[in-house]
Amino acid sequence: MTHLFHRQTSADMPVAVSGYGPYIVDAAGKHYLDACGGAAVSCLGHDHAAVKEAIKQQLDHIAWAHSGFFSSPPAEELGTLLANLAPGDINHVYLLSGGSEAVEAALKLARQFHLERGATEKSEIIARRQSYHGNTLGALAAGGNIPRKQPFLPLMSANMHHIGPCYYWRWAEAGESEFDYGQRMANELADKIQELGPENVAAFIAEPVVGATLGAVPAVDGYFARIREICDQNDVLLILDEVMCGMGRTGYLFASEYDRITPDIVCIAKGLGAGYQPIGAMLCHQRIYAAIEQGSGFFQHGHTYLAHATAAAGALAVMTEISSPAMLAQVHDTGQSLFNRLQESFGQHPFIGDIRGRGLFWGLEFVADRETKAAFDPNHKLAKKLKQIAFNRGLMIYPMSGTVDGIEGDHVLLAPPYIFDDSHLDELIDKLQLTVDDAVAQL
Repeated sequence: MTHLFHRQTSADMPVAVSGYGPYIVDAAGKHYLDACGGAAVSCLGHDHAAVKEAIKQQLDHIAWAHSGFFSSPPAEELGTLLANLAPGDINHVYLLSGGSEAVEAALKLARQFHLERGATEKSEIIARRQSYHGNTLGALAAGGNIPRKQPFLPLMSANMHHIGPCYYWRWAEAGESEFDYGQRMANELADKIQELGPENVAAFIAEPVVGATLGAVPAVDGYFARIREICDQNDVLLILDEVMCGMGRTGYLFASEYDRITPDIVCIAKGLGAGYQPIGAMLCHQRIYAAIEQGSGFFQHGHTYLAHATAAAGALAVMTEISSPAMLAQVHDTGQSLFNRLQESFGQHPFIGDIRGRGLFWGLEFVADRETKAAFDPNHKLAKKLKQIAFNRGLMIYPMSGTVDGIEGDHVLLAPPYIFDDSHLDELIDKLQLTVDDAVAQL
């Protein structure tokens, strides 16, 4: 009997005791190829010498000091590095413990920014359906993951509103170009702002590449440029949630770099710490920071482990690795190889309708009928089957159900460490083929 409260109370989980490269080893000696980075977290694998050494060295100085009293050298250095690497005039960094905290901070900062300027009515937040922004109440309310939200709806703010996702493969009209579809979907934001009143809308939040809920769906070209334009026209802050898709995952350090836009606020986590320590960050534009600095001088938000020294030391070492041009080029090249192999193995599979993504961030969407794009009956629990079969074969993947509308649809998300080589890709494809075959046979 375990006294640990696991996510699934009935789960009999193996115990991880060691790791090396992209592998995790359990107490029975079984090796698992981590093809999803846990949850797009372990971007450098599980035994990175430089990151471990940075953490050990920091422990020899001081592990943690409360940010209400002290700063620390690694936190200051990490803040400077992230500010220098961030796009445009994003140059202030708020260090937290994870992605949900970063999104909560972003939502609160957006509200306080408008208050500091005297725009007291700006309190409405717009997000997208089929998104995911975290599990804390504010982040969960902003997200569009229906199964995660449903039990807690009575606890959520009524100030959260949603528009459609940019999901071309499934929702484009017949004959509609990618660009035209993207403009149409972006203009849903303009319509929603007008419906609510521009004087009432504080921010719009979106994932540049939608991760867990949709399965690595990038926006079409031109979509975010139009979103940026709409936000500017209506004095609405643009918050980009790059918790899953940022920090090199797409082949760009910040996912927004692909779309050639600069958000007002960006949230990062997961790959920032690579799993070695819990850490996240909320980064904001100079003008937002200035509004606080020249106004109240105090951000009405905080957590105990803000700017944790040991976590910052680990993240600083991680960022030194993943921000190098060579590493980002490797992500791009390995990602292209992965995509090519996925296309070769699954591009004509009768039950896989779409393969999409960017960098080392790919999703495979399962369908019962390729022509109609009809999803499998949710009662088949295909995503659950895929995860268990793969795990039994020593392969970690990230399946999810509810892809289409929160109820129907299944996909598999792949987000392997950036250190993957050809042998790892071969193993991934071989085991994934067997997994898909076994899962389909059980339907």
